Amino acid sequence: MDKTKIDILFVRPGNQKKVFGDLGVDLAAIEPPIWAALFAAFLRDKGYSVAILDCEAENLSPEESAERIAKTVPLLVAYIVTGNNLSSSVWNMLPAREHIEAFNKIRSGHVKTLIWGLHPSSVPERTLLEEKVDFVCEGEGFDSFPELLNILKNDHHAKEFAVRGIWYLKDGKPVSNGRSQVLKDLDELPTPAWDLVPMERYRAHNWHCFDDVDKRQPYGVIYASLGCPFNCSFCALKRLFDGKPGVRFRSPEKFMEDLDVLVNKYGIRNIKILDECFVLRKDYVEKVCDMIISRGYDLNMWAYARIDTVDENILKKLRKAGVRWIAYGIEAGSKKVRDGVSKGRFTQEDIKRVIKLTKDAGIYVVGNFMFGLPDDDLESMKETLDMAKELNCEYTNFYVTMAYPGTQLHDEAIKNNVKLPESWIGYSQYSAECLPLSTKHISAADVLKFRDQAFVDFHASEDYLSMMRNTFGLKIETHIKGMLSKKIKRNLLSGKKGAKK
Repeated sequence: MDKTKIDILFVRPGNQKKVFGDLGVDLAAIEPPIWAALFAAFLRDKGYSVAILDCEAENLSPEESAERIAKTVPLLVAYIVTGNNLSSSVWNMLPAREHIEAFNKIRSGHVKTLIWGLHPSSVPERTLLEEKVDFVCEGEGFDSFPELLNILKNDHHAKEFAVRGIWYLKDGKPVSNGRSQVLKDLDELPTPAWDLVPMERYRAHNWHCFDDVDKRQPYGVIYASLGCPFNCSFCALKRLFDGKPGVRFRSPEKFMEDLDVLVNKYGIRNIKILDECFVLRKDYVEKVCDMIISRGYDLNMWAYARIDTVDENILKKLRKAGVRWIAYGIEAGSKKVRDGVSKGRFTQEDIKRVIKLTKDAGIYVVGNFMFGLPDDDLESMKETLDMAKELNCEYTNFYVTMAYPGTQLHDEAIKNNVKLPESWIGYSQYSAECLPLSTKHISAADVLKFRDQAFVDFHASEDYLSMMRNTFGLKIETHIKGMLSKKIKRNLLSGKKGAKK
């Protein structure tokens, strides 16, 4: 038997081209794998030997990653299936499968494999049965990894694994040990192990750097909290934690320790605050902002907020601290449609007021909108597009509604026999195989066609381009036109059949 060199190797598989199409080549971000870095730091502090292989950042093929893994000789290979946003875990399942299958062809018998991520936590039994791995981790996992490693280190031939969060096959049948417990005190987590990944390779989204689009690197990410207190029907986030809405915070002091490392050790200015909603507790945000301001950092950060969680004072404080972009989940122009997915706690007037307050504070806005929510029809989707045009945010994302596994929308789609993608890559917003939900009133093809045309109509409009020209200069107007020239291939709209699982 080969002698093990390290206890655990965390692998972030990836295929930007397959997930994002041509947009992934130079427009999409390549984010540092924070979950792999958190797990690695946590386990290293407990005395385990760890390493990280970021196949996406290093642009490794499945075969190349398999060879690198084999040379590392780990006891356990943990595939971390995440991405730039929550739904990316689903999109990246097909690339993950390709990497797993390539390694399985050459792996030594003593090496065990595991898969972790929001998608595996949403459908753990199905993931265990479909993917050729030894283990699936359901839940957060900080308590699962040490216990599993201890068993593997002490008994290479173990057949039973009574570890919370761990699924495995026994006599061909799935065995579950329940969900992993969440870490109650996030201050127990050390600063992510950024020394184990190629920090020079990561880059920000193109829009994040419209002030200087040629300087998207270096790029860093940071968490202030984990979880979300809200319960939107299109989101599966709670499945990664304890199955319920909720949020835990890292102390402002620990947050600043993490930020200091990014800024002072790696020279990073472009930073994404990963929290699902950073502006929740204003006292917390104000303290963090004051600490950043006191250090005199010159940052270009962006964060998520909700229309109903910000005010004029907090926006001014955020801008002074270096938050130059805020992304709002507006979702729909119709309050009735928002109400249908538990996103209706604010009015049309609230939206307009907050967007104006944000811009007045000197913060650029990313407006996030969805087409194809359950109550949508062509008229309501036009309302959404009209609202987006009226708000005229510095950047606008138009998404189609997907019934991601683990969400209420997915359960309802199954119950109502609504057609879902035939492949996990079909859940990618930008893939050729993309298949959104149909609504109560219109088809999936109608939704997708409307979305793609809306993106062009908005970003090619003279109102938008003139605003961008005046804000960022002629270079960014030219950049946006170049972005619009990249056409997305859509099998659904061309009559082609989507990829099989």
